Amino acid sequence: MNDGDPITDATLRSRDELVADYKRLMQLYLDRRPSGLRLKIANAIGKHRSFVSQITNPTYPVPIPARHLDTIFKICHFSAEEQASFLAAYHIAHPRHSPDRTPSSERKAKGRRIELSLPSTGDTEADRQIEGALKEMGVRLSRLAKRR
Repeated sequence: MNDGDPITDATLRSRDELVADYKRLMQLYLDRRPSGLRLKIANAIGKHRSFVSQITNPTYPVPIPARHLDTIFKICHFSAEEQASFLAAYHIAHPRHSPDRTPSSERKAKGRRIELSLPSTGDTEADRQIEGALKEMGVRLSRLAKRR
């Protein structure tokens, strides 16, 4: 018989249900904030807005990748309490894939991010190729800078 223990509850529930649990928290926290955050998240993680809709909507079983959590927390200004409750639910759903809590500044020493806005060409493939070329140029410029 189940006594309400979260660990026991987790073992009796499917992975999709556990993912939906933490996504409900995410949705609740996002709904408390001004509109436009999903687009900001999409831009910050380099994905389309539809991807952000999928990872924040409990209806979709697509999990939130752990590597994006720090970015989401930062953009949305999650409180320490919100982060803790979300991460507890996330850990129950993904016990072997919990996020690395090392601050991003320590993971990427001396790294920086530059955001560039470009108009769309109207051609998805062309836009993708342009993004790839710009990323490649960034890598090359970084290598040149390291040589000096």
